[in-house]
Amino acid sequence: MTHIVVVGSGSGGAMTANILRRKLDANTTDVTVVDKRTEHYYQPSFYLIPFGYLEPDQSRPIDELLKPGVEFVHDAVVGIDPDEQFVKLADSDDLDYDYLVVATGHRLDPTATPGLLEAWQETDAVYPFYHYEAALELRDALEQFDGGTFLVTQPDTPIKCPGAPLKLTMLAEDYFRRRGIRDDVEVVMTRNADHHFGVQPYRDKLYEIWDERDIEFRANVSVDRVDPDAGVVHTADGDQLDYDLYAPVTPQFGQEAITDGSPLADGSEDGEYVTIDKHTCRHDEYDEVFALGDCENAPHSKTAAAARKQAHVVAENVESLVHGDGVTAEYDGYAACPLLTERGKALVAEFDYEESISAPVETKLNWIMDVNVLPSVYWDAWMKGYDPLP
Repeated sequence: MTHIVVVGSGSGGAMTANILRRKLDANTTDVTVVDKRTEHYYQPSFYLIPFGYLEPDQSRPIDELLKPGVEFVHDAVVGIDPDEQFVKLADSDDLDYDYLVVATGHRLDPTATPGLLEAWQETDAVYPFYHYEAALELRDALEQFDGGTFLVTQPDTPIKCPGAPLKLTMLAEDYFRRRGIRDDVEVVMTRNADHHFGVQPYRDKLYEIWDERDIEFRANVSVDRVDPDAGVVHTADGDQLDYDLYAPVTPQFGQEAITDGSPLADGSEDGEYVTIDKHTCRHDEYDEVFALGDCENAPHSKTAAAARKQAHVVAENVESLVHGDGVTAEYDGYAACPLLTERGKALVAEFDYEESISAPVETKLNWIMDVNVLPSVYWDAWMKGYDPLP
């Protein structure tokens, strides 16, 4: 019996496991998913919940999300030995595998920015909205906010969904206008880079929108620490940013089971990400190992849209190996980011390794697609291993 182990039940892991279960004979192949969590959250809701555009209940039990015939092991992965081909668990026996799919995502670490965790836990002004609890709390804070500086910052680390800070910033500015307090609010976002969005022509379109709406972008800002008592963010170059309401993006890293408990990330530049071939998603040293999504080092944008494309590539390549064939499926770097600019308007940034794909046009249809259609597509199609959209 061939055993495939999928580490992680986020977007990439759940999709890949369900595709493999559908494609492979259950009499000859076992598929196991392991994760320390029991709930799968629709993470794109985290920047919509604060404004009331999606209701808070946006999760599903993992064991109900997986197809019948996929075994779910609720345990924490503490290490992977790709030479002996087993996954080490915190409280259960080791899981031996013939093929391994790593989809562990990013690890959010608010303690990596001094003062951030204290500011979140001990004040009513700081809400790192990549955490579900903070997104809920930010909803209440926005209702009480009556003016001052609304600040969004980003860490020096790579982040999942790089468009989310921009979307939160634009939706907040629109929210303040609709509440009639825009003249009393300064809206500021920072990033430790030259631009707020990395891909053209969407970048120029966003600059145009931000200039029209007086949203301030501060480039090349590295957050050093947060002083919750003073309501100040100190930067690495000695500057400081005042805030009255602060929505920081938490620093993000590879999971410790990968970075400390395995050699799978040893070849990456910073030791944080599983090293793979950017097209086949196969590990560059261990032929039985594949990885996708936020946990690997391929140069694509870390979005669920990228993971859904990679999931089909990984599943097809694993299926080919199970059948004794070679690896042929390739991922082209596709990623998509619906950029919600204000209530009822959005533009969609689509691009791959080579070029941009969609036009930078704001439409109501894009908003409807992202807010009203995609959640159902996500749960009922993508997570089940189907891909009805191009």
